[in-house]
Amino acid sequence: MAGYKGIKFPTLTEEEIKERYKEAKEELKEVFEWKKEEEERLNNKNSKSQAKSAAKRALVKVHRRINTVKGNILYWELRVKGKSHFYAGLERSEFWDKLKKEGDK
Repeated sequence: MAGYKGIKFPTLTEEEIKERYKEAKEELKEVFEWKKEEEERLNNKNSKSQAKSAAKRALVKVHRRINTVKGNILYWELRVKGKSHFYAGLERSEFWDKLKKEGDK
């Protein structure tokens, strides 16, 4: 019977954690650009009804993606501050649960 063999991956260095935090913030900017494009398509008077429907569906995905990225930013921000992976993961999960409950209302 095999026992515990330790951590499978080496822990991240401070520089790697800061880089991931920076990447998450850049991703949020990209998602906001996506949101802006879809809102423009939805509000454009020259858009056909199919394009407007597609924009409405895309905005739901954009909103979900924004929440995901914000949770990841929270995670990496806590990691930059020196919190453990376990603690940061719990905080991120609680953040997502809170957003999900607000969305169900």
